[in-house]
Amino acid sequence: MAKGKEHINLAFIGHVDHGKSTLVGHVLLQSGAIAEQQLSDGENKFRFVMDKLTEERERGVTIDLAHAKFETPKYEFTIVDCPGHRDFVKNMITGASQADAAVLVVAIDDGIMPQTKEHIFLARTLGINQLIIGINKMDLVKYDEAKFNALKDELGALIKTVAYDPAKVHFIPLSAFEGDNIKENSANTPWYKGPALVPALDEFSAPEKPTNLPLRVPIQDVYSITGVGTVPVGRIETGIMKKADNVIFEPAGKAGEVKSIEMHHEMMDSAEPGDNVGFNVRGVGKNDIRRGDVAGHTDNAPTVAKEFTAQIVVMQHPGVITVGYTPVFHCHTAQVACTFLELVQKMNPATGAVEEKNPDFLKTGNAAIVKVKPTKPMVIENVKEIPHMGRFAIRDMGQTVAAGMCIDIVKAK
Repeated sequence: MAKGKEHINLAFIGHVDHGKSTLVGHVLLQSGAIAEQQLSDGENKFRFVMDKLTEERERGVTIDLAHAKFETPKYEFTIVDCPGHRDFVKNMITGASQADAAVLVVAIDDGIMPQTKEHIFLARTLGINQLIIGINKMDLVKYDEAKFNALKDELGALIKTVAYDPAKVHFIPLSAFEGDNIKENSANTPWYKGPALVPALDEFSAPEKPTNLPLRVPIQDVYSITGVGTVPVGRIETGIMKKADNVIFEPAGKAGEVKSIEMHHEMMDSAEPGDNVGFNVRGVGKNDIRRGDVAGHTDNAPTVAKEFTAQIVVMQHPGVITVGYTPVFHCHTAQVACTFLELVQKMNPATGAVEEKNPDFLKTGNAAIVKVKPTKPMVIENVKEIPHMGRFAIRDMGQTVAAGMCIDIVKAK
């Protein structure tokens, strides 16, 4: 099997109208991921590449996660969000799409908007430490170098406040609409001496696979296969699974020895993060385990929380969130209703500064630290220890109302 290119998850972040969708469309087009004929006519043609749903087209806004892949000479990239509005927040915090790097898009005419600040703070909070800044819509200011430099300085000062080093970040003048500085340097910006966007992406470093962390395999499904027996299926998030390992499923509490591991209908002796595997465990039956359980080694079992403390961002809630509220938390493959026990503090979503201790309620746009209690046993990990297992989305009334990450756990006995 030929070794493929290393893989990087890339987020495009920034204010809703600053041209992310057009930029993403152009990157996909110029890297050969989509053919010209897949584009509709007119000025929104690139945006439509990302808008899979008619509803989105009608609203003219990219609203959901479109997993698009493209290759550069060095890497294979998955764009983990091509969003508008606050979907980025949900997708990033839940870890459904843990980004390794981000492109922050800022329009030269609008400059820094509240959402620009919020996205930078979130990117930092969520552990994205590689950043490129695209200063977009340069065509609107006739590719004016002085205007570019003024915004670049402002942005440099802003990212410094959350400990990014401006000297290590490429600030690239772009026109997503005209295609300037996307794949190659544009004649319209002869004053710009840095790389175009696609070559700059190749300067990122690929993430280390989290093989050194404890084994965690959230279960997606459990099958009964003739001649094999019970076969749970899941994606290895962290650690390494080998044949003959002793594993335990939590919160089910069932343990046994791994007899076989299979991936893409091939038997394997071991599997690592990113692998989707089916595996058979001696002595564990179909009714013992279910979706949402997590497998780990018996000597470092997945953590079952009795209560936990979380940092959350409220994305959209028609009313207010108070103590006693019990929505459904989606964490890895588990869906468990959890009750808010305490609202510890409210924070500024753009800076993380504490605004109020023990607030009476939280509403859309608030960031906060809260204590919650799952209504039944669930596995969650401290995001500082196993980041891949510490993020979640909170859903209610058919929508994602908030998202967050676990920062402290009271373990179930």
